[in-house]
Amino acid sequence: MASPRLISCVLALATLTVGACSSTAPTPEGGSSTVSGVAGGTGGDAGSASAAPSASALTPEAYKAELDGRHKPMADAIGSLAGARGVKALDQRVSKAEETLSGAAESLAALVPPADVRPQHDAYVTSLQDFVTALGATSGKVGARALCTSSAVLADLGAKLKALDEAGEALQKAGDYPADVVDVKAARKQTRRLGNGSFVRNGSFGGRSSLEIDNGAGRDAVVTVMRGKSKAFSVYVRRKAKFKVKGVRDGSYKIYFTHGVDWDGRNKAFTRECSFERFQKSVTFKTTVTATQIRWHDWRVTLHAITGGNARTAPVDPESFPG
Repeated sequence: MASPRLISCVLALATLTVGACSSTAPTPEGGSSTVSGVAGGTGGDAGSASAAPSASALTPEAYKAELDGRHKPMADAIGSLAGARGVKALDQRVSKAEETLSGAAESLAALVPPADVRPQHDAYVTSLQDFVTALGATSGKVGARALCTSSAVLADLGAKLKALDEAGEALQKAGDYPADVVDVKAARKQTRRLGNGSFVRNGSFGGRSSLEIDNGAGRDAVVTVMRGKSKAFSVYVRRKAKFKVKGVRDGSYKIYFTHGVDWDGRNKAFTRECSFERFQKSVTFKTTVTATQIRWHDWRVTLHAITGGNARTAPVDPESFPG
């Protein structure tokens, strides 16, 4: 009986392509003016109107109590941003922080502080208002997935966060007032990348088949291949690059992919411009052995739209994406 032969080949048809291979020799492979007066008055000088009394300044103790009552909710709202995991949680926490700090800014702006700390109080309130405005803009960016992680949000808020921190410290030093609400530090904006073909999650290989990934998009990608509920492997493919995963074992697989900018290796996520998709069709790798041949399937996927593509993709909820 003739010895079986192995050979690998690919039919590059479109977005999802399979090739069946065979041979005969073994080789593994986001006004009007108004005037007012008093009817029935006894007269008087027309120009002698009484000025409204101004509000009295708070005592240091009363002012401190006002700040203290708002300190923890403000600090917690800011701190929670750093602990957000996932796009949905991040969106919720940015909105909650905006709501909490906006209410605090409105209440503090209505206070009359002790005269000796009026400049520091005014600077603190202004910085807080500026930070709230920045949070509103950041919330839109999270909703549009221009910002995808807590580190990206903090980096985006960095200048306003630093100004609020400095204003709070100045007010605190002026009279031991509890205005130190910023306990997080913003890292600088980064653009980290892995090498093309780097495995984010390595798998168990040893099969005869291969999966070629063509990322012609303008952002890097991470492709995660699932077999049932288990992750077979995840691999990083740079923009405008290709990579072939060899040794894929037989089985039916679902292919997910995320595009983005700045790969956070610790949290295994892109921090900016992220998207999440999957191929609607599963791919099956199958090896058939006969007396004279060994046949197997190789697949090729493209992560960008191409003319003649034969496999559709669908968006995936970030919370359901296999990270």
